[in-house]
Amino acid sequence: MTAQTILPANTLSSGYDVANSLRFNSGSSDHLTRTTDTATNTDKCTISFWVKRGFKASGDHKIIANYTDANNRCFIFITGDNQFQIFQKLGGSTTISLKTNRLFRDFSAWYHFVIRVDTSQGTDTNRIKLYINGVQETSFATDTYPSQNENFRINESSVALLIGRPTDTEYFNGYLSEFVLLDGQTLDATSFGEFDEDSGIWKPKDFKDDVTFGNNGFYLEF
Repeated sequence: MTAQTILPANTLSSGYDVANSLRFNSGSSDHLTRTTDTATNTDKCTISFWVKRGFKASGDHKIIANYTDANNRCFIFITGDNQFQIFQKLGGSTTISLKTNRLFRDFSAWYHFVIRVDTSQGTDTNRIKLYINGVQETSFATDTYPSQNENFRINESSVALLIGRPTDTEYFNGYLSEFVLLDGQTLDATSFGEFDEDSGIWKPKDFKDDVTFGNNGFYLEF
């Protein structure tokens, strides 16, 4: 565990201070693994985390993954071209590919990502929503949305959920903090953060009493 504050030193305290993060060092194969239980709802979940990138000479920064084989996998990551992407393949077909036009090249910054999943929605663009530092992202280089009622592999039942390592040869390099998965509940970024009224900076807030975790849900406080 490495002591890292999410907020810049000149930011006013929100009354909810996050002092710790977990450092992942790709050179030493650091990662977390959890086998999921029976999901409350494989169509609905929310993932929220703060990330600070570490230097990596090449390749993708895979943050969270479900990997069975090359034809059945789901990755949430920052690409080697510094874009953020949500990618899923089922039976050899790409069923989800949301990749931002926006680039994330600041290695000194903390970014907050919220992925809101509800594949039961009739409108495809409502089935996955991405929020970055409190604002919904709408500009994508690729925008393949899941079919209605498609399972989201990150929240499937009885699978290995991988944080910091999608495969045996790829590892994340950087810091993660306030990592949350809610099984069966879909929330936007305002459930996990708020804009500071003085500085306008997006900052974390205490959310634990206002959410439902479900069978597979968890909160990694580090």
